[in-house]
Amino acid sequence: MADLSNRPYIHWNDPNVEKIPPNEAEDIQAVADMINLIQKTHYNKTRHAYGGTHARTQGVVKGTFVVPDDLPKHLKQTELFEKGGEYQCICRYSSEPGDPGLDDRIPQPRGFAMKLFDVHGKMFSGFDWPTQDIEFNSTPALDLADAKTTKEIIDLRINYGNDKPELYKHLEKREDTTLQKGRDGVRNTHLESTRQYSQTAYRFGDYVIKYCLVPSSETQKKMYDETVKPEDGDDILSRWLKSFHEDHDAEYLFQVQLCENLEDQPVEYAGKVWDPEKYPWQTVATLKIPKQDSFNYERKMFWEDHMRVDPWHGLISLQPLGGPNRLRRVVYPASSAMRRKLNGRKEFNVTSINDIP
Repeated sequence: MADLSNRPYIHWNDPNVEKIPPNEAEDIQAVADMINLIQKTHYNKTRHAYGGTHARTQGVVKGTFVVPDDLPKHLKQTELFEKGGEYQCICRYSSEPGDPGLDDRIPQPRGFAMKLFDVHGKMFSGFDWPTQDIEFNSTPALDLADAKTTKEIIDLRINYGNDKPELYKHLEKREDTTLQKGRDGVRNTHLESTRQYSQTAYRFGDYVIKYCLVPSSETQKKMYDETVKPEDGDDILSRWLKSFHEDHDAEYLFQVQLCENLEDQPVEYAGKVWDPEKYPWQTVATLKIPKQDSFNYERKMFWEDHMRVDPWHGLISLQPLGGPNRLRRVVYPASSAMRRKLNGRKEFNVTSINDIP
């Protein structure tokens, strides 16, 4: 196996890592307002509010995040990976769009999020809980690649989301047409067999990374060959997930991809995939999920009504980087506040996995 310890990894506070473009704050606030509008629109239809994205819960499971003690020195970064340990966690499978009733037979990006417990270290100001939030998406590149793009695309989706031919007319005028239309052509298969990506960059102790989650059991790998069919029903992904978790343990590799070349691996623009042939993925932990009911109604409602996963909730040494993450720092709290207000619920900063049904 190649020695990856002495490659020219970029330091996280290199002045070229983050460069804030003009008018970004205004673009971010506009996006927050549009996300709130989407939430209000769904509330008027269903009389229940959801997140502005990832509204459809496909399953919620408990597991263990295992960090080995023998990582090479360049991977022993942050308080989370500097030594071996096991961390209990709660994980949610989702569909990315903001429509909670989205038909599972419609190909769209899928999401995965997890909250790790008993993580100790220097946390962001105002966040005093020993937890680390980590989120993923099934597409390696983020179509909402920066704040300006996000504002433009969300506006198009609000105006033309129910008229795909008209939406595509507008998307086809853009230079990033392929990126924007790619979400409609994703492979629609078992969620527990789907690789998940951070899409955006993060600090990793001294360095900069993207991360991913790779299904590693043979059963999960085999399930990737089966795709959703028209006759499967509009809730097939949840049913497949429930059936799998009732009968099988799941296992995923948590891998990181370190930044070596900012021109080839941009941090500010999340619409470009970092080439894994040039910049290899390296495994730093394993997620283990034992057999269980993945669609526990009480647990699902607890997550949706009271919990929030936010990459800014956690270790300073895992700081989210780049424009899309600066956007999340504003949009996520705004979305959560709107959801709690409309539903008459309070947000809980859960500190123990035992607090979750």
